[in-house]
Formats: sequence, C-alpha cells, structure tokens
Amino acid sequence: MSTRDLLLEIGTEELPASELAELGQALVRDWPAALDRLGLAHGEARGFATPRRLAVLVTDVAEQQAEQTVEHRGPPVSAAFDASGEPTKAAAGFAARHGVAVADLERRDTGKGEYLFFHEASGGTPATELLPAAAAETALKLPARKRMTWGIPGVTFPRPVHWAVLLFGREHLGADILGVRTGECTYGHRFHHPEAIPLTAPGDYEASLRDPGHVVADFAQRREQIREQVAAAAAGVDGAADLDEGLLTEVASLVEWPVALAGRFDERFLRVPAEALVAVMKDHQRYFPVHDSQGQLLPAFVTVSNIDSHDPEVVRAGNERVIAPRFADAEFFWDQDLQADPDALNAGLAAMVFHPKLGTVGERVERVRQAVTTLAQMFEADINASSRAARLAKFDLLTQMVGEFPELQGIMGGYYVAAAGVQGADKVAPAIRDQYRPAFAGDAIPATPEGRALGLADRLDALVGLFAIGQPPTGDKDPFALRRSALGALRIIIEGGHDVDLEQALATTAATFPEALDAAAAIDEVFDFMLDRLRVYYLDRDIAPDVIEAVRARRPTRPLDFDRRLHALAAFRGRPEAASLTEANKRIRNILRKAESVPEQVHADALVEPAETTLQQAVEATAGTIEPALAGGDYEAALARLGELAQPLDAFFDGVMVMAEDADLRANRLALLGRARGLFLRVADLSRLQSA
Repeated sequence: MSTRDLLLEIGTEELPASELAELGQALVRDWPAALDRLGLAHGEARGFATPRRLAVLVTDVAEQQAEQTVEHRGPPVSAAFDASGEPTKAAAGFAARHGVAVADLERRDTGKGEYLFFHEASGGTPATELLPAAAAETALKLPARKRMTWGIPGVTFPRPVHWAVLLFGREHLGADILGVRTGECTYGHRFHHPEAIPLTAPGDYEASLRDPGHVVADFAQRREQIREQVAAAAAGVDGAADLDEGLLTEVASLVEWPVALAGRFDERFLRVPAEALVAVMKDHQRYFPVHDSQGQLLPAFVTVSNIDSHDPEVVRAGNERVIAPRFADAEFFWDQDLQADPDALNAGLAAMVFHPKLGTVGERVERVRQAVTTLAQMFEADINASSRAARLAKFDLLTQMVGEFPELQGIMGGYYVAAAGVQGADKVAPAIRDQYRPAFAGDAIPATPEGRALGLADRLDALVGLFAIGQPPTGDKDPFALRRSALGALRIIIEGGHDVDLEQALATTAATFPEALDAAAAIDEVFDFMLDRLRVYYLDRDIAPDVIEAVRARRPTRPLDFDRRLHALAAFRGRPEAASLTEANKRIRNILRKAESVPEQVHADALVEPAETTLQQAVEATAGTIEPALAGGDYEAALARLGELAQPLDAFFDGVMVMAEDADLRANRLALLGRARGLFLRVADLSRLQSA
C-alpha cells in the first residue's frame, strides 16, 4: 500500500511556558492514536513545539484504510425458513438487499439463537477524506489547564490560533482547525522572519523553519542548545552556570531562536544571601546564576534572548539594567528584616490562620514544639536546640523577604536567627533552614539531627491534623501536598538511618492536638497512607512489587526496619532455596486458611512419620539460631538460616499427609506447619512472593 508523510501544525500566539512541553507531548501522543482509530497504518511520529506552534510529523501514513469486512446480521433461522426448509420472505429479502443468494448466507449460533449472517468486504476509505475531521477533533481535544475563547463559537485553546497546516505528502488538505482554515504556509520567527514560509513536503518542515525561519522547532534540540550556550557563556566569565533543569525547560518554552549572553551585576549585592539573589534571577528574570569553582555565587548571570541581535552589547546592558532594581529590592528587604526581632515577629503568628479547623500558625508552632521535644530523643538530637528551632521555625513568614519570595521560607529564617545571635544558633539556624528538606525528588534530607527532628515533627503535624479533620488527599487532588510530606518524612527516617517507630511518632503528634479533635483516631489511617508512599519510594528504586508487599504484610512500624527487611528479602530471592521456600509458604498458608483451627503447641512425642520429626527438630533448631539475628535486625542472616528449612519442608510435603483422618494427628501437623510459618513471618510473608 502506498504511503506518504503527514504534517499537522497549529500556529498560535505565544503559548504558556508552563504548558508548552506538555501540549507538545500530548499532540505527539494523540495524533498517531487518532490515525490508529481510523485504521490508517503509519510509521514513527516526531513532535515539534515552540512558543508559537505545535506540530507533529508522522512518517509512512497509508493513503487509505485497509480493506475491512463488515458483518450484517439477518433474521433468526427460525423465521428465515418455513417448516419445509424453504426460505421465507425475510430470508429472501435479506439476501436481496446484499445482492446474494440465500444459499450464500452463513448460519451461526450467537448464544441467543441461530441467525443468518452476510459478510461484506469493504474497500478502505482514502486517507484524504478522513484526515481533515480527525485533525480538527484532535486539536480541539488537546488537554490544557486553562483555555481561552477569542470570538469563535465552540473553539477554545490556551491561546488564539492564527494558522494551521495539514500536509499529506505534497498535498495540502483543507480542514477547519480551531477556527482557522488550513493553508500552505508556516511562519517563522516573529522578528527575524515573520513572513510566510511555503511548505511543499512534510520532511522539509524542520529545515525550512530553521532557515530562513530562524526557528529551532524541536523542543529537545532547542533545550540542549540552550544548555550548551549557557554553559559556554558562563565559562566566558570564569564561572559555571546553574543549569537548573526546570529553568532550562521554561526558557526553552519562551524562545524560538535562543542566544545566550552573560551579564554582570554590582558586587555589593553579594552581601545579600545567595538564595535571595538566585530567586530573583531564576523566578523573576529567568536568568541562570553563575558560581565559581568553590560553589560561591559570582556577580554574573546568563540570560537567553529570543533574538540574534546585531548589537549584543545593547541586549546585555538592557538585562543588567533590569536586574539591578530587583537586587536592590532584595537588599532592602534583607536590611529591614535584620532590624526585626525574631521573637516579636513570632508573636504575630497568633493572628495567622493555618486552617480554620486546626487553628493559627502560632498554635501549630506550639504543637510542633511539643512533639519535637520527644521526637528529638529518637534522633539523638539536642532537645533544647530542637525546641528553640521549632518555636522559631515559622517567624520568617512575617518578614519582607519571605513575603516577596515565599519559596525562601525557612532558609531566610535560618539566616535571621544566626544574625540575631539566638542562643544555640549553631544548631537552631541549620534546623530552621533545612526543615522543608527534602523538598523535591533528589533533594538531600536535613543535615543535622535537630533539622531532621523538626522536619519530621512539622510533616507529621500536617498529616495527623488534616486526616483528623477529614481532608486526606483524594484521587489526583492533594492541595496540602500530603503525599510529598509523607514521603519526605519517610526519607528523613530511612536515609538518615534513624530507628524511629512511626506509630509512636504519630501518637506523640496526635497527643499535641486538642482532645475534642480526637487526632488519635487518625493514626492508623495516616500510618497506612505513609506505607502507601513507602511502596512508591521503593518502586522508584527498582524494588520488585511482590518483595515490597511481602514485607508490608508484616506491617513493620519502624521504616528503617522495613528497609532492612526489604533489602534482605530482595537478596534472598537470588538464593537457590528461595523458590522452594516460596512455594512451601504458599502451600502452608493455603492449608492453614482452610483449617478450622490451628493449635499453638506442637507435641513432639505425637509425631509418627520420620519426615515430620525431622521438620520439627529443624524448626526448633532454627528458632534458636535466628533469634540473635532478628534481635539485631540482621535479616539477611535470619533468612540464610531459614533457608535451611527448605529440604525438611520439601520432604515433609512429599511424605506426610497433613489432613490425616485422625484428628489429633492432623492438629499436631497443622501446629507444626503454623510453627514453621511463624518463623518466616518474623521477617516477611514469603507467600506474597511471585514464583520465578
């Protein structure tokens, strides 16, 4: 079958930078899916996305649908033939409608009676007839967070659409896409080449946009080009650029023809905390900060322009002029905040509502302070420093710097506490600064035990409180970021190597709430919610789901203990006896489930078969040898010793009838199996493992 390449382009006003990559990915996913639904075979799809266009090029699209067989059902056989077997009018009419004889019809039992059927071969519809409507529907249904209208009834999109192209081979197909009629031209860079660019073949699209269009259409290529240019520009001022991945994506969503330029700013601004200057550069100006070889911020930045100016110095000077007043504002906030008393600001939190049902921020601070005095012991942290850090953890919400840059909350508090000379500031300041870490995937946990205790107490307060008032996350909605809080709390415990009992920590937190709230009733729900996040944590680290479930079935209350069991079981699966013991545990589980009752005591003198006597002796010997390993959390050693039960269990099942007719004998054998399974359950439920 003949094929052609196919190009679909939607030209718009500047699309939201936060949605561009997502929209481009959606088009490259949804357009080939539409072709599949049409029955049009095709090759690979490649997407393009710039601030002013979304496009997708699909290779080797079939020129028409494959031939299809259409099934027509006729009358039931009981109505199609009379008593003598002759066709009735119903059968004759059905055959005549399809131009065949009654003898050519098929009889088939449908399960609801026998019917006549006719199968008609249908030639495929040409792609040129199918593509216009499909393109219009695909464009209209592209997912978007916010949509605009611009005077065309029934048409919405993130930004108004100005042109569209639907090019099939060398044939331009007419279609109405998002309120515009498709044409034969695309358009280049708004300033460098605003003129129309005729398109004669889909394969020419990318090259035509690059030259003469001055547009790098491929999002990934443009993003990588920005990375390389920014790194080179930073090296030109003897520094290294902060190549923040999120910022790279955002800048690639803002420009079509990137040109990186380095600029400088007054060194006096470096007395302001670097995080504040970086926030100005990244969040306000979309500049890339530059650091020296020691990681110290340099008085330089790299900006990415959307034009290739004939006079780059003018562009550079303009960017330097724009950022100076922003830095001056940050400098002013810093100086003003340094004059404020942290305790005085802290008192103002009593008037700031955290949640209508959970009180003010001031009340929340006091709850966290109470909890952290107990949690600090679990982290071997300085209790007094942890308490002071908790008491001052939120005062910077009322500073001017955090009012302007909310993302600096905690970080600025650490600076202000250190500058104010608060008692124990060497421990208090780092704890306040790190309280929200880890803030994202890959972020480090707090560096100090005081910071970890505070970070855990803060997260558990939010989890317990919001679950207690009936506001847990639902579906994909998590307005209070409780999933992130739960994962952060678990990471602090596990990656910090702290043997914290999570149920005890939750109980400590619940006790800080008013009795009327009955926060203790939410402990089990919060604990299970956190175990769900623990599953996600380990799946991201390539731990098999069945290994996670085998450990989770035992519901360990100490996350670090969960971690040790998990890695021990993952290693155990590679041992030669693992498969045998997994099957034995499944078999024991099924037998015990069906039993009416399972005695706890095994009577050794009542064992009659050599295999059951051998198993009983092996079980008791193993019970004694694994106890020290279990007590020390050495689950690998415990599983290695449990592995010695593989042969006795296999021999038992080969030579012993568990469900013997003699009730006493049967009960004793069930007790023996229960005793054996109980040893394995000290580590994990091996019956949850999938067979190899």
